[in-house]
Amino acid sequence: MLMCLLASQLVTLPAVLTPVVSSQLVTMGYQVLPPSRVSLMGIVFWLLAAACISSCHNNHVQKNNIQEKKETSTEEELDSEDLNVFYPTDQWQTLQPGQAVPAGSHVRLNLQTGEREVKLPDGEKYQNNLKEQKKGQRLDLKTHGFTTQDLKSALEKFKEGVGTEKEDKQLELAQQEDVRKRFRPIEDLKKDFEALNVVIESDLQIMVRLINQFNSSSTTLEEKIMALYDLEYYVHQMDNAQDLLSFGGLQVLINGLNSTEDLVKEYSAFVLGSAFSSNPKVQVKAIEGGALQKLLVILATDHPLAVKKKVLFALSSLLRHFPYAQQQFLKLGGLQVLRSLVHEKGMELLAVRVVTLLYDLVTEKMLVETAEQGQDPSEEKVQQYRQVELMPGLQEQGWCNIISGLLGLPEHDMREKVLQTLSALLSLCRDRYRQDVLLSSTLQGLQDEYQELAAVEKQEGEENGYFQEMLGTINGFIQELR
Repeated sequence: MLMCLLASQLVTLPAVLTPVVSSQLVTMGYQVLPPSRVSLMGIVFWLLAAACISSCHNNHVQKNNIQEKKETSTEEELDSEDLNVFYPTDQWQTLQPGQAVPAGSHVRLNLQTGEREVKLPDGEKYQNNLKEQKKGQRLDLKTHGFTTQDLKSALEKFKEGVGTEKEDKQLELAQQEDVRKRFRPIEDLKKDFEALNVVIESDLQIMVRLINQFNSSSTTLEEKIMALYDLEYYVHQMDNAQDLLSFGGLQVLINGLNSTEDLVKEYSAFVLGSAFSSNPKVQVKAIEGGALQKLLVILATDHPLAVKKKVLFALSSLLRHFPYAQQQFLKLGGLQVLRSLVHEKGMELLAVRVVTLLYDLVTEKMLVETAEQGQDPSEEKVQQYRQVELMPGLQEQGWCNIISGLLGLPEHDMREKVLQTLSALLSLCRDRYRQDVLLSSTLQGLQDEYQELAAVEKQEGEENGYFQEMLGTINGFIQELR
């Protein structure tokens, strides 16, 4: 080796070498000198040096080739698709170079041996079929989610819609067919009921049967009352009430007010009141049939409280929202009848109902007449209400004093309705209210009473309670009187 190092430092060689050696040296990059410049001993020395240089050069080239082949083999082994997968257990094992480790494994470096060791994570167990999986492929043991292809397919279906129009129609037809199988047509049911002597009646047929039962001379009093009671249930519907007109049932009920039996009068008025309510067609026919006169006669004559209660209910239903009936009511002396009813002994309960009716009639008339042009009431309707002389009639009949005298009633709801009516009539009765000493003392007493009740409400944590509202109404009314 030393000779190789020494020879490598020389730059010239004698030219007395053989042609083969000289050409080889020239190829290796050395300069050959002419033989006249060296001695025989130098020639021998240079031959030995040339042999060493050639051997060293060949060894160096061979080592480089071996190293390159080794590195290429290692890279090819690492880049190979078929890696050597290491399958760990719950114990630490040595990991060989080039082995692939499954995801999630624990890896450590043993400081004593300098080798890498692998084992399974604590608390987990891998399935034994890991070896059956493809080498180099990552194994996911928790495959409970959706794949990318599944999500793409679901998104495409969502964009396309749940179903086509044809599918929806087929589904609807299937549902209809299912309904046909589960339920039978009404015609088939009627045939079966007829075979069983059972008849399905419409509301109209039922009302005709009940009217005939009530109007029959062979029916007992109890059966008549039961027929009227059942009939009242049906006439709550506007269409059913109008159907009474088609077969004369309304006139039969009006004639029932002439009965000698108080129960028949009471329940006839009960059915009529339900039929009149917010039903203009029935109200018109009732006026034409003389219902208003018959109702006023019963209120003006001696009858039990229960009868007059139902008759007053029918009268109120007939007059509300029907200006023509209100006009006829005033012409027939209806205000005088109601005044007598309020003063009648034992009819104190009806007094509040009378005041409520008058309040409704007054406010209804005021709302229609003061409505701005273009709102709901038509000009014809406004003219009809203007023909109702209600306010002058109340003033002439002394209703200002009658209503103020009812403010001393014991019930809170009665007082509330009386106060509302007093406020509605304030423009008409203001002078009389100011001169009424009894009204002033009554208002002062009520003010003191409701101040105490309102204070109790506030102590109990109730804001805007009933008694506080009553106190506000009283204070407002007193303020308007001044």
